[in-house]
Amino acid sequence: MDFAIREKAEQWLQSNIDQDAKAEIQKMLNDENGTELTDAFYKDLEFGTGGLRGIMGIGSNRINKYTIGKATQGLSNYLKKAFPDEQIKVAIAYDSRNKSDAFARISAAVFSANGIKVYFCRALRPTPLLSFAIRYYGCHSGVVQTASHNPKEYNGYKAYWNDGAQVVPPHDTNIIAEVEAITDFSQIRFEANENLIEWVGEELDNAYLDQVKTLFLSPEAVKKNADIKIVFSSLHGTGITLVPEMLKRMGFNNVVLVDEQSTPDGNFPTVVYPNPEETEAMTLALKKAASIDADLVMATDPDADRVGIGVKNEKGDFQLLNGNQTGALITWYMLRRWKELGRLNGNQYIVNTVVTTDLILDIARHYNVEYYSTLTGFKYIADIIRANEGKKQYITGGEESYGYLPGDFVRDKDAIASCAVIAEMAAWALDQGMTLFNMMLEMYKEFGLYKEGLISITKKGKSGAEEIQEMMLELRANPPATIDGSAVVKLIDYKESIEKNLIEGTSKSIDYPISNVLQFLTEDGSKISARPSGTEPKIKFYFSVKGKLTSREEYRKAEADLDDKIQRIIDELKLK
Repeated sequence: MDFAIREKAEQWLQSNIDQDAKAEIQKMLNDENGTELTDAFYKDLEFGTGGLRGIMGIGSNRINKYTIGKATQGLSNYLKKAFPDEQIKVAIAYDSRNKSDAFARISAAVFSANGIKVYFCRALRPTPLLSFAIRYYGCHSGVVQTASHNPKEYNGYKAYWNDGAQVVPPHDTNIIAEVEAITDFSQIRFEANENLIEWVGEELDNAYLDQVKTLFLSPEAVKKNADIKIVFSSLHGTGITLVPEMLKRMGFNNVVLVDEQSTPDGNFPTVVYPNPEETEAMTLALKKAASIDADLVMATDPDADRVGIGVKNEKGDFQLLNGNQTGALITWYMLRRWKELGRLNGNQYIVNTVVTTDLILDIARHYNVEYYSTLTGFKYIADIIRANEGKKQYITGGEESYGYLPGDFVRDKDAIASCAVIAEMAAWALDQGMTLFNMMLEMYKEFGLYKEGLISITKKGKSGAEEIQEMMLELRANPPATIDGSAVVKLIDYKESIEKNLIEGTSKSIDYPISNVLQFLTEDGSKISARPSGTEPKIKFYFSVKGKLTSREEYRKAEADLDDKIQRIIDELKLK
């Protein structure tokens, strides 16, 4: 076993942590295998694309009272330096995960012990509400205790800045520096100052829902189609606190809940993963929809920042849409309605990530709306919104992993507002004599048939992280010359900030935040991206290919051809 790992564990053992934690560490030290000890102590948790996230348990690489406390103390120390001579204010929320409420209370205690005013959500609430709360209460920062859509063993700590967005450079690295400067747990102030903790509830909910109303573009269509059947599942998470109420306020009077998944529960008893990207997680919602002949299915993840939807296809069966399809539909609907309502004047823009479908870029060009592309992670989308504040008007944005942000009153992906737009879009489509599925086919006819694929390869623990690094090193050292018979014409390396034209043998720098992402663009318009996850022990490969669709009847054949193309690329790159 690595001596440094054992030494770090011994340091924890000799510190002033509680006796139960010490007993757990001693048990790991006594285990000759050493795997659990290595995974728990081989590194400190780091801020990735989603903040601090990991498996719950004792250890420096785990989510527990002490890593949460240390992170909060470090953030407190940085806030005092960043905002001297100010009464610092923060907002705190938590989701339905096991221990999320306890971890949130620890964060509130540490903040208040450091003289920081805390606005604490009285009960579990969605992540987008936390982002909204920061701006609503004029806070300097905020924290939400969540691990988003990760399995039940995980929890996390998303840190936000004063604009309601997750922290970006230099704040993230500066906070880490403050955290690392804490060398002893005795430096963490765990004793709460209750006078600085204010509980918030209905007032915040109402203020947020009033802002969601400003997004509505087709109220008459909703009024005429108020009886459409909408099935909603919160997947045992926080969506249940706001989505049904929002749909009710919009005027929809036939919203059916998936009762088995309506009670918040950190064990997520009815799903393997509480992630609307997973077909399995949507099973109960689809079953309910089929039984009542519903028009639309929506499901949100535990902290309600992602939403998955199901629509009736040409056979009348329910079909799940992927994140690219839903994001493209939201963009097309909003830009089309903005134009019809006379709101587009050349000063609007949208934002998406480099691995999201280029169909959205084509839609933006069609409506002469400026398009920004940025790295995966909503904090980068929010960074662009921040840079354009007061200069240009943001309409919508998102990423392929089921996260969308219509409007800018929240600065993180927002499944609550997205559900509102999707439900309104379904009503509007009916007003046009279409289902949402047929609306998607019309979009493909106009802009081209795009098809995307995703392969996630999980590599757990220290050895897994090293394997992922080796995979990226190999791709950089030996990039493919052709993919599916088409020449690779460009290689974009977001870690080295360079775009290489492999045909001309030229290179140019690119202006993006540094990130370990590689993209290969082929002559026939395919795009393949490799990205190690910032929040999970995974490396993800994204595939985007394009064809034509001349009629609705040709959709299945055209889609199958593109599926075959993606599979050929996967086989060729030996990704299993």
